[in-house]
Amino acid sequence: MLYGRQAELSVIEELLEGQSGALVVRGEAGIGKSALLEFSGVRACARVLRVTGVESESDLPFAALHLLLRPVLEHAEALPPQQAEALRGALGLGGATGGDRFLVGLATLSLLVELSVSGPVVCLVDDAQWLDGESADALLFAARRLHAEPVVILFAAREAEFPAQGQPGPGLAGFPARGLPELRLGELDPEAARRLLDDQAADLPPAVRDQLVAEAGGNPLALIELPRMLTPEQRKGALTPLSFTVGTARPATDRVLTGFRDRVSALPAATRSCLLIAALDHHDELDVIAGAIGELGASLADFAPAERAGLIRVGLDGVAFRHPLVRTAVLLACDIAARMAAHRALSEATEDDRRAWHLAAVTLQADEQVAGQLEGLALRARQRGGQAAVSAAYARAAELSADPGQAVRRWTAAADAAAEAGLWQRAGELVDRARHRAEAMALKGPALAELICVRAKLEVEAGRPLQAVRLLHEGIEATDDLPTRLSLLGMAGYYAWAGAAHPDQLALARRTVELCPDGDGLPAVVRTINLAFSLILEGDEATRLVYLTPEQTGALPPELRFLVTFQGMGRADNDGMLDDATALVAECRAVGRLGRMPQAMTLLAVVQALSGLHPSARATATAGLSLAADVGQPMWRGYLAGVRAWLAAVAGAEEECAAMAEQAIRDVEHRRWMPAACWAECARGMLDFSLGRYEAVLERLERSMTGPTRHAFLWRYSWPDYAEAAIRTGDPRRVRDRLPRFTEWVEATGRAGSNAVLHRIRAMLASDSEAGALPSDSEAGALYERALALHAEDRHPFDEARTRLVYGEWLRRNRRRTEARTQLQAALEAFDRLGAAPWSARASAELRAAGYSLPESARAGDPLAVLTPQELQVVRLAVTGASNREIGAQLFLSPRTVASHLYKAFPKLGVTARAELARLPLGD
Repeated sequence: MLYGRQAELSVIEELLEGQSGALVVRGEAGIGKSALLEFSGVRACARVLRVTGVESESDLPFAALHLLLRPVLEHAEALPPQQAEALRGALGLGGATGGDRFLVGLATLSLLVELSVSGPVVCLVDDAQWLDGESADALLFAARRLHAEPVVILFAAREAEFPAQGQPGPGLAGFPARGLPELRLGELDPEAARRLLDDQAADLPPAVRDQLVAEAGGNPLALIELPRMLTPEQRKGALTPLSFTVGTARPATDRVLTGFRDRVSALPAATRSCLLIAALDHHDELDVIAGAIGELGASLADFAPAERAGLIRVGLDGVAFRHPLVRTAVLLACDIAARMAAHRALSEATEDDRRAWHLAAVTLQADEQVAGQLEGLALRARQRGGQAAVSAAYARAAELSADPGQAVRRWTAAADAAAEAGLWQRAGELVDRARHRAEAMALKGPALAELICVRAKLEVEAGRPLQAVRLLHEGIEATDDLPTRLSLLGMAGYYAWAGAAHPDQLALARRTVELCPDGDGLPAVVRTINLAFSLILEGDEATRLVYLTPEQTGALPPELRFLVTFQGMGRADNDGMLDDATALVAECRAVGRLGRMPQAMTLLAVVQALSGLHPSARATATAGLSLAADVGQPMWRGYLAGVRAWLAAVAGAEEECAAMAEQAIRDVEHRRWMPAACWAECARGMLDFSLGRYEAVLERLERSMTGPTRHAFLWRYSWPDYAEAAIRTGDPRRVRDRLPRFTEWVEATGRAGSNAVLHRIRAMLASDSEAGALPSDSEAGALYERALALHAEDRHPFDEARTRLVYGEWLRRNRRRTEARTQLQAALEAFDRLGAAPWSARASAELRAAGYSLPESARAGDPLAVLTPQELQVVRLAVTGASNREIGAQLFLSPRTVASHLYKAFPKLGVTARAELARLPLGD
């Protein structure tokens, strides 16, 4: 019976009836979270999986996930091989895979959906604040992707914790579950509290019950446990003081904790030893528990007094504490000697990674053997994708290191792993420890470079990219290892360029160039890229620079590979950039590196947008935004929001453009990051252009191209918009002033697509000055025809459609209506395919002016523009013959969600079966 929870029960019942979704139940200890989960398990007509987070296992990667999924792991055979391998590896049931923890999340989602084929599934996750980081990531990743699947995940988490040693612990931070709905449990009202107390202690006198209700403060567990703390005289209403005082500052759960501790202290010594073993290391195997307590001279039978006292339950699945506070009370009731003895016993009884932790718990001096075991544990955890566990193991290994150099190396590795796990504050603490030890021993060489690299990552995350550059310069000077130096130089050059405007920005970029080593091959590539960054910061624009490219980008370190691919913008090498970015995303998927995916997807979305592949770019940016939020990467989230804003501008979606641009700017202001702000401003300019506000375009672009984001390569792609706006407002002088520099860049790149745009601008200038010229002798007409020929060599759907549009306008003005209709109709069809509504409207208006209007029925043959970005991605993969399971593996969706997207897409496309998709124009 749950008293006073009717509103909360209705929320739970609605979720269970809907059979799909997730919910986080929050509240203080004892407020009734576990009772609500128990209610859910009883009411659910579903297969129920359960797990409870345990503080002692919060540093063991995937410990909770293993307990939750253990009853159903045989179903993993039905998963895609990569996911099955990652899941088994993470749970220690297969070979080390080195998989990303988010790939394990995808495998978890797939497994739950696979189970739901035979009936609904409900997962109950209690004490979620104590989940190990890897299990929490996997379950949250899965929970955020529940849409139509008959799977419900319920989390229960405390708002605050009471650590055993009285110090702030990791549980104090609660359980962050961004993006999931929450249900907060408050205090029971007095009437509900009285009914609960009547049910638990009906024999108490009214005056005592009133005092208990007041003291419990609406906490259900306190109402249940406080009566057990009364003496016989107090239960009868004696006038002796109660063992607590009404109105004190301590919360009621403190009284409950005290009561549990006193009950534990009253148990026999052997029973307390058994409870301590169970509290320090949660094992679901009784033989392991029996072995450990045997080391202390006890047996399983010694659990009996605690079981009779209602503190625990012993079964074949191990020892279950009645409430997490009982576990805490056990630790409080035992002294340090008892705890150390228990850790020693557990180290003798266990053979897995727990053994190293128990040895570390009783090692009070530097011990390289134990430190080495912890480092081995960290390496194994990394292979399983458990970065939080990697960090914890390296940190303890550093504490036990006898050699200062080894200690610095391990502190650094701990900090790097914490950063990879998104634990930025913890990473900063670990870096500080490494720095202090390094300064004391005057550390040099590769170890110093590694430490500096981690520090630089933290500076970027904190919104200080130029400070990161200063650090990277120190690291470059500290090491002679060429690959390390080149990676650091690549990062330094990019951060110096991508940081917000700063007085030291140019000096730092120049210094990066000075530090570049001589030589051909990769050193020359890095040197050229950094020279371009420096020149453009100087205001040179680097329009004549010839960029070098490595022979094989796939063999480069990740940081350099990103940089070389990104520099495709400077070369106008859209094809090469598209190939490299596509390959990078595919490889991240193939090896399960979802943590690197937002960066790779940003590159892909950028080049797709610049190449005129707008539907693909929208799909990539949308998926990347979601993933960046999941993996906690606001820098790339802001960048992708800027790209989404630009795409919305092309589509004429003013509200979406404004919202996405605002998000990008908001992230920039916090992190001092230029690219997102540049894309946001460019998006606003494109929106003005799309809607025909040409004066606003000139004003915005002039301000942006001379303002804080002036050094962005993106403005080279926006300059044609500026030129066309100037011509349309009758001020071609602005174009001629800048035309030579744009021409220099186009000629330096040697790309047909850029040259086509240059010819379009020249044609518009020529037509503007040719009033009265005969059409047959028109220089403009020849330039337009040349532009179209160049477009045919280097396909760019959006730019080519724009050329056809302005060419059609020129032909109509020169009374060549038949030729005009050909160009305008082709432009209209292309704009419709790209979802560029304002541009379609312009082309339609020109067609009508040319004496022809394309029937709506004829334009309805291309329905791709009405698909959502997710639907478009799903349909494009479906047409290749991929199954729903295979599509889900690529897009981080469940097969059922894929089926739902197809179900919604088919009517929009006018098809009824997959086989009919082959006849649709699915290319951009």
